[in-house]
Amino acid sequence: MNRRQIADLIISRIQPEIGALQASFRSSGAIKYFALDDLLPDELALRIRQVFPRGQSMKIKRSLRELKFISAQMNEHDSLLEETLYAFQDQRIVEIIGQITGLQELESDEQLYAGGISLMGAGHFLNPHLDNSHDKTRDRYRVLNLLYYVSPDWKLSNGGNLELWPDGPKNKQITIESRCNRFVVMVTHKTSWHSVSPVLVDEARCCVSNYYFSRRSPEEMDYFHVTSFRGRPEQKLRDWVLRCDISLRMGLRKLFPKGVVKNKHFYDKDKR
Repeated sequence: MNRRQIADLIISRIQPEIGALQASFRSSGAIKYFALDDLLPDELALRIRQVFPRGQSMKIKRSLRELKFISAQMNEHDSLLEETLYAFQDQRIVEIIGQITGLQELESDEQLYAGGISLMGAGHFLNPHLDNSHDKTRDRYRVLNLLYYVSPDWKLSNGGNLELWPDGPKNKQITIESRCNRFVVMVTHKTSWHSVSPVLVDEARCCVSNYYFSRRSPEEMDYFHVTSFRGRPEQKLRDWVLRCDISLRMGLRKLFPKGVVKNKHFYDKDKR
């Protein structure tokens, strides 16, 4: 299927639920989000999972902050993955998501900056963090994270679930199961701490990720921060180390506004 056909399916699933999703988003608390199950036909969701690359063929991110496989260079993978990713960037879907969330001037990201696909296996994790506040050129605010999960029969007990920390990473989190064929949209702003719990089974947790940006601040004020990681409540030493890391990298960005190290996590279409 191509991206237009997949977008048509997404729209047909979302449109009847717009009112319910608006209500869910508005009532979801400090880190607003909504979740919609059975986004695509089951056979298509299974096919998307089947064409996911093996983790060994993807880039691994390994540190105190995270452990996972990622890729944004979509021409290296089955074309269905690229078509699925860009289906979420169909302007009709962008407008519907704007209608649900109330966020204005939403723009999708053709370069897939920090988006793309991810795969997490046993022991993989993503510590509580704030996403980088802006896009690659620091022209637009990152305002929404769109996550689509495609691991069949995924259970809450498997771990690898999305966690939201509305009162900060020292307090209790909200857990959103990474259920197969589930679509989750969450805000990203200066207090939207979120994480992925450690994967507890020897299975692959697969996710298709997009970000939406806007030239308007979601907080109605200017702000900037680098991607900022913290320790989980029980990780006191790691939390101290990661706090120091945040201070160091924020200090460097004040000295070098365009950054010291170029972020290579985007779709370089010149390489196709």
